[in-house]
Amino acid sequence: MTLKFKTSLTNWLSRFPLELICWVTGLTLLAVAEPQGHSKVHHFTFCPLANLGLDWCPGCGLGRSITQLFHGNLEESFHQHWLGLPALLIICFRIVKLGRNEWKKKKNLISKEKYYV
Repeated sequence: MTLKFKTSLTNWLSRFPLELICWVTGLTLLAVAEPQGHSKVHHFTFCPLANLGLDWCPGCGLGRSITQLFHGNLEESFHQHWLGLPALLIICFRIVKLGRNEWKKKKNLISKEKYYV
């Protein structure tokens, strides 16, 4: 790769709101997922502790809890993981904060362009 291409790629990636896109995509996928009841034990997981065969993990059930919240099942959400509602609120707050930062960056860039043009 040439130096010009590497610099261009680095500049583009530094302006790309990767964290914002990941949070929005994650919540969207949880919102459209089919909620599973607490009694269903067999489910796919990325959790390394659960995949090692350990019965307890502090984060297991958090995604299912948020999915239950999106479907309006507050009691089942609490049974899945008691931190589901606080986690959803924190993630939503983070999305709003990242969105505001991106909006401010775009607004400042536009005002600078008007000044120089």
